[in-house]
Amino acid sequence: MSHHVCPSWMGRLLACPLRRLRQDPDKILTPFVTRGMTVLEVGPAMGFFTIPVARMVGPTGKVVCVDLQPKMLDAIRHRADKAKVADRIETRACGPTSLGIGDLAGRVDFVLAFFVVHEIPDASRLFHEIVQAMKPGARCLVAEPKFHVSERDFDETIAVATQQGLKLIERPVIAGSRSAVFSSASEFHVCPDKQERPS
Repeated sequence: MSHHVCPSWMGRLLACPLRRLRQDPDKILTPFVTRGMTVLEVGPAMGFFTIPVARMVGPTGKVVCVDLQPKMLDAIRHRADKAKVADRIETRACGPTSLGIGDLAGRVDFVLAFFVVHEIPDASRLFHEIVQAMKPGARCLVAEPKFHVSERDFDETIAVATQQGLKLIERPVIAGSRSAVFSSASEFHVCPDKQERPS
């Protein structure tokens, strides 16, 4: 699997409003995000999901965006200012080997990792840090692009996530992606009849 990091110029394409026609953040995330939540977004690019999530959590919630590229985070802050949600968004630059989120241990209600896991060399370390940050019963949505990640590779990603303590609960259908919803270990249920097996 490739670990090539998406260049900052690609962020503009990923944040294009036309993307909503295939991947509407509100429809994708409404089942998981409510007011007052703390949300961790890993690899947010220029904030295609970040701004809608900030609106969902409301003024009492918080969105923590962690990215390797400062230019992406600069763009999020600019877009957040324009959208008047900057007060509930925190941006953090991470290193190549760690998210640097130890202070979030047990505080996160929902984790979003959209089109980013395939860029990270050590997925095991990534999921370990995510698990440590999640509250009991918190959810995590992982989505990977079909054009970069094969079904076999995505199955490996699911296996790594479960080895680190996440429990697979659903395989939602999201256009152009291979997707999985996980729960932290203390609260989960498996729904094999609802799992989607994309080609």
